[in-house]
Amino acid sequence: MATQRMSFDDLPSAVLAGVESRAGEIIKTETVRQGFNSEIAARIFTAGGSFFVKGLRTDHKRVWTQRREAEVNPYLRGIAPALLWQVEDAGWVLLGFEVLDGHHADYSAGSPDLPKVADLLCRLGEVPCPEIELRQAEQRLERYAAKPSDVAHFAGNSLLHTDLNNENVMVDGPAFLVDWAWATRGAAWLDAAHWTVWLMAAGKQEPQSAEQWAARVPAWQTAAPEAVTAFSLATANLWEEIAGADPDPWTATVLDAARRWAEYRKAV
Repeated sequence: MATQRMSFDDLPSAVLAGVESRAGEIIKTETVRQGFNSEIAARIFTAGGSFFVKGLRTDHKRVWTQRREAEVNPYLRGIAPALLWQVEDAGWVLLGFEVLDGHHADYSAGSPDLPKVADLLCRLGEVPCPEIELRQAEQRLERYAAKPSDVAHFAGNSLLHTDLNNENVMVDGPAFLVDWAWATRGAAWLDAAHWTVWLMAAGKQEPQSAEQWAARVPAWQTAAPEAVTAFSLATANLWEEIAGADPDPWTATVLDAARRWAEYRKAV
């Protein structure tokens, strides 16, 4: 379920003062509409430069995602925009990131962004998983696995993003991954598998084409075919639940892609 977005300018005065103490006097703000997890998502312009700011109230049920994103960010140089400052005051947690002036990745067939995203996932695969608290892929997917033994395929010790929605990939020269709220530890090939679903949903690609792009990520080659099939089935079940709880055209599109991929995997 998407989080209700509010204006940065409506934050308590103590929070705004905390931002200005770190970023400089606020000159202008622009609300960012993309994204689902933050109550605050804005680009702010200050005497010290411009920043992307995201935030949640301290009593929000997903405030842990803000802290997770802050903890993982130092390990993501060249992969994600740098976290420059944090504010926790007056019932709010805000994170201030460097601004990327690029565009959201185009996942359609023939897009010049696709090799850049493949390269991004290759580079992420070279990042050692930090010793911080992270969700475990096998635990996140166990409710959706077609059979209990499937979850063993998803376990591993690689750092994963797990939300390869094209709006979480910014192309500004190279490609960068934003929104690390759901950073996870798991099998190295899983982000390429997550990308496959989004290539189909956002890029309107067919399963075979999407998998060919995933295959450009070396970690994909470490997955047994039955492991990929198990993931596709779990993903379809996951999106069945999401679409049932929050029916809209966006979730319906992803559900359709996940179903089509699962059917394709069962036939190969």
